Amino acid sequence: MTVEDENVGPSSLEIQQSGQAKAPMKVVIVVAAIAAGVQFGWALQLSLLTPYVQLLGVPHTWVAFVWLCGPISGLLVQPIAGYYSDNCTSRFGRRRPFIAGGAILVAIAVFLIGFAADIGVASGDPTGKAPKPRATAVFVVGFWILDVANNTLQGPCRALLADLSGGEARRMSTSNALFSFFMAVGNVLGYAAGSYTHLYKILPFSKTEACDVYCANLKVCFMIAIAILLIITILALVFVRETPQEAAEPDPAKKGQIPVFGELFGALKELPRPMWIVMLVTAFNWVAWFPFLLFDTDWMGREVYGGKVGEGTLYDQGVRAGALGLMINSVVLGFASLGVQFLAKGYVGVKKIWGGANFILAIGMALTVIVTKAAQNSRHYGPDGALQPPESGVKIGALAVFAFLGIPLSVTFSIPFAMASIFSSDSGSGQGLSLGLLNLAIVVPQMFVSVLSGPWDALFGGGNLPAFVVGAVSAAVSGVLALTMLPSPPADAMENQGLTAGGPH
Repeated sequence: MTVEDENVGPSSLEIQQSGQAKAPMKVVIVVAAIAAGVQFGWALQLSLLTPYVQLLGVPHTWVAFVWLCGPISGLLVQPIAGYYSDNCTSRFGRRRPFIAGGAILVAIAVFLIGFAADIGVASGDPTGKAPKPRATAVFVVGFWILDVANNTLQGPCRALLADLSGGEARRMSTSNALFSFFMAVGNVLGYAAGSYTHLYKILPFSKTEACDVYCANLKVCFMIAIAILLIITILALVFVRETPQEAAEPDPAKKGQIPVFGELFGALKELPRPMWIVMLVTAFNWVAWFPFLLFDTDWMGREVYGGKVGEGTLYDQGVRAGALGLMINSVVLGFASLGVQFLAKGYVGVKKIWGGANFILAIGMALTVIVTKAAQNSRHYGPDGALQPPESGVKIGALAVFAFLGIPLSVTFSIPFAMASIFSSDSGSGQGLSLGLLNLAIVVPQMFVSVLSGPWDALFGGGNLPAFVVGAVSAAVSGVLALTMLPSPPADAMENQGLTAGGPH
């Protein structure tokens, strides 16, 4: 999983050198709408794929390792795609070949994920609840391709929006806001689709002997996602006219350097102290966030609804309720981001906003323990002895946690990026480079959590609460660091950053 870089894109000088003219706003809107297609699929990943891979037979302890692709691809693929799209001399333009290639890879990945169970059974996997090793292998390959494809697609798409702005800061800010808006739209649509239990009836053939109702719903959701993405991408590629870039003469001074990473890691040597603190606060912040983003719907199915993977319908009901909670979370995130814009304009200190948001996150993660205990204490059984869904109060409490966490998420997706841009600009670094450095503070904690969260949970008897408790402690540490060590940037600089909420990838 990686996080969308908020101000990623070429500088005004780079735009002028590319010769790209400012595009009409309708073209900018179509390009920004690609974010809805990407985020629709990403919302499905967050809400449905952790439970699905367990249905294929992967133990809960090992699920987090499957998600290692996100931070790894974010660390490697996103900067590589951005670097080579900056220097692409194709006659089709700098960005369009990467956007088209990313969309095609997404289509391939979605097919592999959606039809993993069918492919597995056709190649020798057993039907029923038995582990399906071949289906799991197909799923993992598709899942990794999907994350690579998303990172290949999103960076050049952001950069294209900057190109189409013609070097105007106000147009760039508007384009960035439109991209974030369509991300929110994709989130809401994706989580809504993931929470609807009868979607498979639209395409009845999706339900097969190898693919039950849950699997069929997932398959149809991804078919819808790829249809939306391909339609919008094709429209964008048709409407956009990029000016091809001429090949640049090689720079002798950079001979022997590793492209992208030589510049990225070389900048760490001269990083100013405020930027180190921003990265430290961000790292603890993401140690807190990633367990919840990884296991939120699984938590609903296991701890809140009391279900077991592949046994009965309670677990599936909990996962659907979790998808509904994520949709509510996205709505709150959208409205809260407007509040962050208002508060960041000097009414409240930025370090107080970030520190306070991290304490809210700590409270939210702690509330998962309270909701879980309430659910366990109110378990009840029907006349046939079957465990029943949780009481209404427990359901409302769980959904309230999702809504509550939308507030600190809006801060996590905005303020750190703006502060990184400010502190790095003060030291003479470019924004793209500074956000690349900040991305290190995001993906490294994600890899840390992916490797350790499963064994850590297993050490305490399984379930998700041990990792959530660690998340609560890490969020509190992040809040303390933000309030005590983080310097306050100038208020006018924060206003100039055009704070908007992005999303995790």
